[in-house]
Amino acid sequence: MEDILILGIESSCDETAAAVVKNGREVLSNVINSQIDIHKQYGGVVPEIASRCHIEAVNTVVDEALEQAGVTFNDIDAIAVTYGPGLVGALLVGVSTAKALAYALKKPLVHVHHIKGHICANYVAHPGLKPPFTCLVASGGHSHIVYAEDFMKYEIMGMTRDDAAGEAFDKIARVIGLGYPGGPKIDKLAKEGNPNAVEFPRVKMANDSLDFSFSGVKTAVINYVHKLDQKGEEYNKADIAASFQNAVTDALCSHTIEAAKRKNSKTIVLAGGVASNSALRAKMSEQAGKQGIDVLYPPPVLCTDNAVMIASAGYFEYISGTRADMKLNAVPSLTLS
Repeated sequence: MEDILILGIESSCDETAAAVVKNGREVLSNVINSQIDIHKQYGGVVPEIASRCHIEAVNTVVDEALEQAGVTFNDIDAIAVTYGPGLVGALLVGVSTAKALAYALKKPLVHVHHIKGHICANYVAHPGLKPPFTCLVASGGHSHIVYAEDFMKYEIMGMTRDDAAGEAFDKIARVIGLGYPGGPKIDKLAKEGNPNAVEFPRVKMANDSLDFSFSGVKTAVINYVHKLDQKGEEYNKADIAASFQNAVTDALCSHTIEAAKRKNSKTIVLAGGVASNSALRAKMSEQAGKQGIDVLYPPPVLCTDNAVMIASAGYFEYISGTRADMKLNAVPSLTLS
């Protein structure tokens, strides 16, 4: 079987990324232009600024990905691009670029669901990984428990009913003065704190639902901090960070392990930006291990938004016959099916 090279393009939020991946597993290049330093001054991603930055960076990022991989456009078999979910303006930059390249080069265009991309990062990190398995996708915009029946066939077993886990991390980081991005800062500070210092709530849904809700724990932390501020009392930021993180990871782990048990799944994989959280990795590995379940996760660079995961997902979509035409548009609220 001949090798298949996919050029992936990702621009759903605040990273402009391009990558070349061989056969869905082997990374030939991975180029990411991050906007963190720009958005940091605003305390979060500003959609209009993100879109403009994507426009400025996308062509250079694609060129760098090809150069790093040592290939030309002629060597590429197909172009894969994130078309949703995400910020509409940001998505449009990537989609428009991919459509223009596919049209000019007469190459197949493959549209990729962002969450499917996150899951596929594990195929790159673990070349022997094959479905079925249970996957927790946790990021700034998503909190899903997904059962992978096949490479591109997924069943949603649980999802957030309000805030995503990563969104809650960012909010609490701002409240206690850590700044943006919140996830890595809370993870680092929590190592200095006591995870049992404050008992923040864990939400358990009725009717055996595996859905998440993080608005309650977020509000509880905010109220706790505000009450202490109003009284003029000092508080330990590390303890609050650790206690909050403990509550969120408890929910993520318990629901995901329960999902795996219901499917008799012996493998759990983590995906998305929150998957790089050290406490989540350790807790999931320990608790799932007691149930005889293996836990896998990608390296941090493949947890946050990147084009490697899009190119990998694009490969599996491509070999299954998925194709998009020039009518492809961004779908900011795209659901996983």
